[in-house]
Amino acid sequence: MTKGPLAGVRIVEFGGIGPGPMCAMLLADLGADVIRIDRPEPHGLGTPRPDRFNILKRSRPSVSIDLKQKEGIEAALRLAEQADALIEGFRPGTMERMGLGPEVCFARNRKLVFGRMTGWGQDGPLAMAAGHDINYISLSGVLHSIGRKGQPPTPPLVLTGDFGGGALYLALGVLSAVIEARTSGQGQVVDASMVDGSASLMTDYYGRYAAGLHNDERGTNATDSGAFYFDAYRCADGKYISIAPVEPKFRAELMRKLGLDDRKPSLDEMHNDEAREILRGVFGTRTRAEWCTLLEGSDACFAPVLSLREAPRHPHNVARGTFVEVDGIVQPAPAPRFSRTPTALPTKPDIPGQSTASAMARWGFPQQEIDTLTRAGVLGPRSK
Repeated sequence: MTKGPLAGVRIVEFGGIGPGPMCAMLLADLGADVIRIDRPEPHGLGTPRPDRFNILKRSRPSVSIDLKQKEGIEAALRLAEQADALIEGFRPGTMERMGLGPEVCFARNRKLVFGRMTGWGQDGPLAMAAGHDINYISLSGVLHSIGRKGQPPTPPLVLTGDFGGGALYLALGVLSAVIEARTSGQGQVVDASMVDGSASLMTDYYGRYAAGLHNDERGTNATDSGAFYFDAYRCADGKYISIAPVEPKFRAELMRKLGLDDRKPSLDEMHNDEAREILRGVFGTRTRAEWCTLLEGSDACFAPVLSLREAPRHPHNVARGTFVEVDGIVQPAPAPRFSRTPTALPTKPDIPGQSTASAMARWGFPQQEIDTLTRAGVLGPRSK
């Protein structure tokens, strides 16, 4: 029995990489019953790693279905018949060519939500072109905006395209359409594009730019390292801290704690680069731990810059259970949190095809049929 606010919601996920699995993980973390269809043969997508470390695939069973066989297509359609939503991340037209397009699925289940995740979108002149996160956020204006003054754009991992503009927007779209379908009785296609989603994430900045409050030159604005009070600084031990006292009252608190409150002229009255150099000198006099002792928990808007090794051990994260350990792997816990329908601890990722028989049975396939399809090579664990 699943736990969480999405308990009872059923979702079919067609295996892929990046934002699709991230979206499915988010929904499974919140209690949805997600079944992942993996290919019967290794497909070589993504960076090779042992299956137990591919934690985007956590908390849901993997079934192996050969979608090159008509019986495999039929099995997938029967899963879709029982689902509230379907998630796929192939190039436009791929599902249609396999015989699993929206119209075919709607004929089996008129309330089905058909979630489609792509970089460029389902249409437009670039729809069929290959690409990855950095390409999509280049087109939306995100990449141009991130980096220091006079330096090339800085790729923000794949957080803004794949995961922020992709997975989160697909999850939002799918859940919105599922809610609507419960009223209308009709499903629909959700066209989630990483260009669209990452552009949406930039909404506030486009508004500021239109108002003349945000420069199009990166590294010259308050929140892109252009302000001395919104930046990371190196400490005496080579580690870093961050400050963000954007509001004057918080900046005054930082200056007081740093012993700069009586300085004339004040840092606010100085050229930004000069003020930054003064703070570099100050923060370089003590270790990160010493600055934490002085500033952490105050209204100076301060935090240590933690590594992936350090973050799970920070007292605040420990107190809140922000990270959990599953199968010996430390990883972020499900988020957000719910007062009445708390989520369960994540389960370790399935090896592709590991739960084929049990998951298909749970989704209503008779054992005799599972055995027959397995002998025919339609169902089964992934080939080595």
